[in-house]
Amino acid sequence: MEGLRDRTRRAVRAELAGRALELFTTHGFDETTVDDIARAAGMSRRSFFRYFPSKEDVLFGQLEAMGEQVAEEIAARPPQEGPWECLHAVLRGWEARINTQAEVMRLVERTPALRARLLQKRDEARVRIVEALIGRGVGALEADLAAAAAGAALDTVAREWLRTHEGADEGAGEGAGEGAGGNADRVELTDRVFAMLRPAFLS
Repeated sequence: MEGLRDRTRRAVRAELAGRALELFTTHGFDETTVDDIARAAGMSRRSFFRYFPSKEDVLFGQLEAMGEQVAEEIAARPPQEGPWECLHAVLRGWEARINTQAEVMRLVERTPALRARLLQKRDEARVRIVEALIGRGVGALEADLAAAAAGAALDTVAREWLRTHEGADEGAGEGAGEGAGGNADRVELTDRVFAMLRPAFLS
């Protein structure tokens, strides 16, 4: 059971992430300093570094926790379930829970430092997922390929979701057509893309 200290730490990290996002979107990522974020959250620079090692990491705390929890959920899935079905079920659940914000995705897309840190965090999560699949008896090669394919699927879902939101912004009030309107359902997109991308070696 999660203790009070852990809940408090998670709440502070969430507040810092929210304050940082506001500053990044208003003033720009490069123009915002750690001192700015700490000040907005009512804490010292030193206190900030107790929760995040850098300002790049402040937006990716959820991703870091996600890698650990996804690995735990993979290990807990029924043993007879195939690796692709296992990944689909677990990641589908995460797509339903993640509070996706278009402004975060746009910020990452236009900021090289954030794109680089995102790739690093994603790779760390992928390693945990591969290890969890191997723990289920999947071969190392197959586990690595399955995790890579699942990552490509989620990248595609994220880009399509963002495109529909951009279309909604541009077409608002102008009779935007089907696919615009910002109504793309991430879970439905996940199901479609996983079905389309199922690796032949897992058939």
